[in-house]
Amino acid sequence: MFTESESNFKNLDELSTLGLMEGINTEDKSVALAVESAIPTIVKLVDALYIKMLNGGRLFYMGAGTSGRLGVVDASECPPTFGVPFDKVIGIMAGGDGAIRKAVEFAEDDTEQGIKDLMAFNLNENDFVLGIAASGRTPYVLSALKACNEMGIATGGIACNSNTLLREVAQFPIEVVTGPEFVTGSTRMKAGTATKMVLNMITTSVMIKLGHVKGNKMVDMQLTNDKLIDRGTKMVMEETGLDYNTANAVLLKEGSVRKAVDKIINW
Repeated sequence: MFTESESNFKNLDELSTLGLMEGINTEDKSVALAVESAIPTIVKLVDALYIKMLNGGRLFYMGAGTSGRLGVVDASECPPTFGVPFDKVIGIMAGGDGAIRKAVEFAEDDTEQGIKDLMAFNLNENDFVLGIAASGRTPYVLSALKACNEMGIATGGIACNSNTLLREVAQFPIEVVTGPEFVTGSTRMKAGTATKMVLNMITTSVMIKLGHVKGNKMVDMQLTNDKLIDRGTKMVMEETGLDYNTANAVLLKEGSVRKAVDKIINW
């Protein structure tokens, strides 16, 4: 397995700080190219996911360890960025929410818990389940995807190896071959970076297709701090020509850039 292959760099403990930085950076440079090679499969997954979410479906991420945490992070960022409900994109972690901060031993090896965790959300045929496993063979993820397939639930997957078991199970598999890690087997590094890049591509593109972005602006973002309120105010000003104070007042009353602009246009 490429992610478990020995590092291209030897005697890391003897390198200077500069040598460590240069080595890590050298490996990181290859990640974007690996993701680029996987774009055709990412497109297929996004198009299938878009149809499901357009029909009211939800996106579920499933993973263990770093893979699971990355799914939880991406899911948690969708509501404030795109204004979608918190139950629209859901991250599920092997070992439960406690495993986000502290590893739960052998949770990733459980072949029954994955589908149980999913069914707690009343999974239905409009939903889409995306398994994340750098190795491409995590039992918790694969068993859940198999069960979903049997139930007629659409499935996808992200792995950082080639010809993986995940590829055989997921209906829409993505394999980003990132190769050996700087620290042998530490998939929190290149594989983690690649996974985060792909997750960004998936949710960002789907949310754009669903209409949560106008032009290049996050018109449905939640106004959860002063920075975002200021940004939203300037977006309203740009769209309507109003002065800052008036735009700000309408934005705060309506709650989103989209609603504020619609309100002003219909005055």
